[in-house]
Amino acid sequence: MRNATLKQLRAVAAIVETGSVTGAAKKLNVTPPAVTMQVQLLEQHLGLPLLDRAGDRFQPSAAGREILAATARIEHALADCGAALDSMKGLRSGRVSVGLVSTAKYFVPAALGAFTRAHPGIDVVISVGNREAIIAGLRSDAIDVAVMGRPPLDIEVDKTLIGDHPHVLIAPADHPLLGRRILPTVLASSTFMSREPGSGTRGLMERFFQQSGIEPRIGMEIDSNETIKQAVMAGLGLAFISAHTIAAEVADGRLAVLDVEGLPEVRQWFVVKRSAKRLTPPAAALTEFLARRGPEFLPDTLHLPGVAEARAAREAERRAAEAREKP
Repeated sequence: MRNATLKQLRAVAAIVETGSVTGAAKKLNVTPPAVTMQVQLLEQHLGLPLLDRAGDRFQPSAAGREILAATARIEHALADCGAALDSMKGLRSGRVSVGLVSTAKYFVPAALGAFTRAHPGIDVVISVGNREAIIAGLRSDAIDVAVMGRPPLDIEVDKTLIGDHPHVLIAPADHPLLGRRILPTVLASSTFMSREPGSGTRGLMERFFQQSGIEPRIGMEIDSNETIKQAVMAGLGLAFISAHTIAAEVADGRLAVLDVEGLPEVRQWFVVKRSAKRLTPPAAALTEFLARRGPEFLPDTLHLPGVAEARAAREAERRAAEAREKP
């Protein structure tokens, strides 16, 4: 391996990632023959095949998987080196890649706007996806930090609290159950518009109904909060959704929140980074900014049914816990 080059290693990794030599060439901005030559030189040097064809795609051989693992470690080391060099430049320039679960796009862009006005030399790149996609970005170091409601358990991360994140059940503004406190079982025959499997909102909804002994009837699975809201307004069903996504529609009377026992389900927003990742000064500054000023940008939800009571209960629990810890 002493004579292997970074170009050769990246050629193998790009073929596996894209499944083809042509795709790898586009990713690396070179010609397909150049990619093929790099892989062939590395295979000749090692005396082992690195790629196997499976249908119309390439997959790594056993030796190829070892090469991919080594390449990932090298790329991480180079990223850490870059972070160390950036730390010598301060906050005058730099780049931060931020991953947002889709629900966070209702408040984080405003916070990022305030951050970039304070630090005009820093470029902030935003990636939006569901929870699984954002966790994959953290794992691969494709993003520096993420804003999400439930940090991953399968990778070691550092998390910094931003604030509360309530979830509610929404209905059309003329729904007959509005204006009364209802048990979850009353909703057993209702149809629900739901986020897709893999989203944090879907997982939270499933846990709530499971605890209530209900198996919700899913009318549609939709990967967009905006489309879910439109479907509910059209009378196609109810939806379990983040309260931070519905402020405008509730204020204009286009949607309403049902007063359901056990709701709101209050989670929290966090800024998350992979523990082993060294943040550049711009990324560290953004993390500190979101922890300190992020709550200013959260939509106001205190007027929604049960939200103020849930917040008061959480505060009482926090104070009780602090009192127990005192000597």
